[in-house]
Amino acid sequence: MSRRQLANYMVTEYIAAELAILTGAQSYSIAGKSLTRANLNDITKMRQYWERRVAAFNGRGGRVVKTVHIRD
Repeated sequence: MSRRQLANYMVTEYIAAELAILTGAQSYSIAGKSLTRANLNDITKMRQYWERRVAAFNGRGGRVVKTVHIRD
């Protein structure tokens, strides 16, 4: 699995975890780790982290460098 595929997979998993918590689940498993009494805030932060990684892989969200040429 490439890093891009992993980032997309993790976004999907964290969205599923958020939905599970919002519908009443208090335990969830992501990438082999089991979370009990899951903290929605922590899961949301991690989803946002992975979304930023996906955006970086897709060429969005990074720093933009512009050059200016001054002519006399």
